Amino acid sequence: MSAHESVSADAATKVAAVLAEAARTGVPCPPVRPLLPEQDVEAAYAVQRLYVDRAAAEGRRLVGRKIGLTSPAVQKQLGVDQPDFGALFADMAVPEGQPIAPGRLLQPKVEAEVALVLATDLPHRDATVADLLRATAFALPALEIVDSRIADWDITIVDTVADNASCGLYVLGGTPVPLDRVDLRAVTMTLTRNAESVSQGTGADCLGSPLTAALWLASTLAGLGDPLRAGDIVLTGALGPMAVAAEGDKFTAHIEGLGTVTTSFAEGAAA
Repeated sequence: MSAHESVSADAATKVAAVLAEAARTGVPCPPVRPLLPEQDVEAAYAVQRLYVDRAAAEGRRLVGRKIGLTSPAVQKQLGVDQPDFGALFADMAVPEGQPIAPGRLLQPKVEAEVALVLATDLPHRDATVADLLRATAFALPALEIVDSRIADWDITIVDTVADNASCGLYVLGGTPVPLDRVDLRAVTMTLTRNAESVSQGTGADCLGSPLTAALWLASTLAGLGDPLRAGDIVLTGALGPMAVAAEGDKFTAHIEGLGTVTTSFAEGAAA
């Protein structure tokens, strides 16, 4: 290991510890980007891998991935030209009808997405749309409750990648839809908070199509030697702007052709 690699590894370990302490205490930390080489996304992913490895060692079950930064506007804001990804664990899933408990999240926001569930592996880094279509068992409407361990959401690409792509929890709808019954690029989405519309969008707002986002993820992970596997859940990215969650709020997303998905926050659940 070179001196530079040693410094980067030490920095990644320190950042992982800072983020873990924020999650443990429920107290957001300052931005972690000053602790890592400037704009070094690879170093940020090294932090994320430490988090994933630690979670697996603790017995948590990896069940898929989430894609972030699929909106061109958000990419421009953070100075990047591609999405990012994070890990999904089984204990992040919230069943519909189960309120999100007080204190479980630090600074939650909600966004509506298309989730894909895979039937077969996607091992090739040059995966095609045809490969993805064959590998996908079905789609579901989903809510991702994003959360940041970084105070006041003061993040760059380095901060969010290190923080597992700002992933918190997720809720999946209960009616699977095969891909030959829905055009994911053309679907429309409406997200309501307490029955009032707070976000709208279409499948095309997610990197052109949720399938395009999923294909990017499949190729990226295969290139890293950690491909998507049969049974994996893929949250393909927000179809519209995220909405801040407060205590007592109820969110419902309707995605044309996929149906609805709902979640709620118990009193005192959100900052």
